[in-house]
Amino acid sequence: MKHVNLGRTGLRVSRLCLGTMTFGLQCDEAQSRAILDASAEGGIDFLDAADVYPIGGDYTTAGRTEEIIGRWMTGRRHDFIVATKCVGKMGPRYWDGGMSRKHVLDAVDASLRRLKTDYIDLYQLHSYDEHTPLDEALEALDAVVKAGKARYVGVSNWPAYKLARALGRSELKNLVRIDSHQPRYNLLFRTFERDLLPLCEEEGIAVIPYNPMAGGFLSGKHNAGPPTEGTRFTLGKSAGIYQERYWHNRAFEAVEEIRKVAAEAGMSMATLAVRWVLSNPAITSPIVGASRPEQLADSLAAAAAGPLPGDLKAKLDEVTHDWRAVDAER
Repeated sequence: MKHVNLGRTGLRVSRLCLGTMTFGLQCDEAQSRAILDASAEGGIDFLDAADVYPIGGDYTTAGRTEEIIGRWMTGRRHDFIVATKCVGKMGPRYWDGGMSRKHVLDAVDASLRRLKTDYIDLYQLHSYDEHTPLDEALEALDAVVKAGKARYVGVSNWPAYKLARALGRSELKNLVRIDSHQPRYNLLFRTFERDLLPLCEEEGIAVIPYNPMAGGFLSGKHNAGPPTEGTRFTLGKSAGIYQERYWHNRAFEAVEEIRKVAAEAGMSMATLAVRWVLSNPAITSPIVGASRPEQLADSLAAAAAGPLPGDLKAKLDEVTHDWRAVDAER
């Protein structure tokens, strides 16, 4: 597995990152460990989690994913780069979420306990909290790094202007710099090509995008009609979000066009989708997930093959051009 620098830092990470948000709900612990084993055997040593995972649950199930990873890593912590996130709701109280100093400092300690480690390689703010001053959040991240609880910090789901402002404030106040961003990015969601990705490329911010296969939608396995039970499109409170993003006629029509391109290229749709993401020079490590170990094969094949040839990428760019301007029209 090829390794690349995490943005402008000296940290090198595998070209793919394993997403773990299915662990503890869609996947039980035995299945989760099998996926982790297959990922490690395939050369992926970059793991991404969040304190609120498993996705689809609520704060009563939050933390299960980190606990599973912590037990699996016992005795081999230094073999992996571990990323996790905070901000999501972890309890019933007002201060059990957000990016306040109180919550960030409480959350990192809780993640350390669940992961059974004394440091996190990459600690990220999962979303933007409008109720907390930006400087307070940046100062909290700075405190986390200075205390040795995290090596690097990043954000997820922030618009470009928020990230740009954070870079300026951290530079002005001599605080720890945000070194990564985790946005949604795939053939059916290209909006960030207009501002966020160019900003990250110019500023040396690592991009570790989630949903490169649109929650499995770009594998081509789904058909119009009711979503298949047990998939990301039916599990818990996140099911509605995934259905709103992708489960509509325009997305199914796009998938059929992409299916034709994949057939002509002689590769699976899943491999094609991941290779297309890898073809963008702003991308560091796409976050790939699985609900079964064998599902990682297509992603590993994509990493081994590398970026798409220019003509094939151009064809996909054209097929999905409308998805660059806006999210899907219904």
